[in-house]
Amino acid sequence: MTVSHNPVVPSRFAVVGNPDNRRVTLFADAVREAGLPEPRVVAWLDVLRGNAEFHAGELVRVDSPGEDAEVARLLHGSDEPVDMYRVEGTRRWYQGFTTALEKLEHAIDIAGAARLFTAQEVATAFDKQATHALLTEAGVPVPPAAATDGTESAFIKIRHGSSASGVVALTVRGPRRRAVTSAELVRTEAGIELYNSLRVRTYLRDADIDDLLGVLAGDGLHAEQWVRKLSIAGRSCDLRVVTVGGRATHAVVRTSTSPMTNLHLGGQRGDLARFRALVGEERWHRILDIVESAAVCFPGVHCLGIDVLPGADGLDRIGEINAYGDLLPNLMGLPGTPGEAVGTYHAQVRSLTGRFAP
Repeated sequence: MTVSHNPVVPSRFAVVGNPDNRRVTLFADAVREAGLPEPRVVAWLDVLRGNAEFHAGELVRVDSPGEDAEVARLLHGSDEPVDMYRVEGTRRWYQGFTTALEKLEHAIDIAGAARLFTAQEVATAFDKQATHALLTEAGVPVPPAAATDGTESAFIKIRHGSSASGVVALTVRGPRRRAVTSAELVRTEAGIELYNSLRVRTYLRDADIDDLLGVLAGDGLHAEQWVRKLSIAGRSCDLRVVTVGGRATHAVVRTSTSPMTNLHLGGQRGDLARFRALVGEERWHRILDIVESAAVCFPGVHCLGIDVLPGADGLDRIGEINAYGDLLPNLMGLPGTPGEAVGTYHAQVRSLTGRFAP
């Protein structure tokens, strides 16, 4: 049973996640500060080893498997340790993750507990092609599709990737190409390997670009036409908007001098008030409407992180849906929402317990 949009008073929360994961810690803090019992943490390792238990009356939140090496090995279905820095292998990870989610969903339901997710909707959020197809069918604007073979300018992404892993911003001008990416291409005697890097790299040689795209293609690719985004002080910007129970509660502007605005790749938080002044209140509220229309497509997931691409052409599009996109420390929410004056995790507890009155 899912309870994503209706206030409930759970007898107890349970959180599936890695015990040392920051998301788990921050959510537990929010639950305690609301005067509710300490959430019970169910480790992903126990889930994957078949040792997880749930109880009637619990409300279960499932968090990201995170960066635990043993969890990653089990999700990949590998007998050997998984190199956590490698880009390749996302298809296998996705298959293992979605299978685990389905089993988890079944175990929670059989126990008579309630959950804040559906396995199918989280699986869709982790599939960029499926997400864009779903949003397009619902009339939610997304960037037009592009070729994945490196013949036209595009943002090329791993179909099941996250955190900008393996993203390639490709510019094509006649015979000349330029690829800006978070992936480091390494040539070894065994072949070509790709590694996630905190330093954005630029490749200009056709051989490097072809090899980069060739390796990424092994996990499946999704490509979008390059949307020129608004700029603030010479830096391109986009938005991460968090929805809780279908409502937009938090928004952060991300700016960068590179095509990728992710904060771990050198992006910076921008000034939301300045952004709103730039676009005007009418467009700002239209952006929130688009975000909430996207959230409607995922009614069984209580909290989402939705990326918005504010176009320099005056049009706004949804770039991605993140099932675990709420880790925005010290970001206070929007007035008149469950996030008002609190962070993303407190907003979720407020929403679930009906403790916010606008």
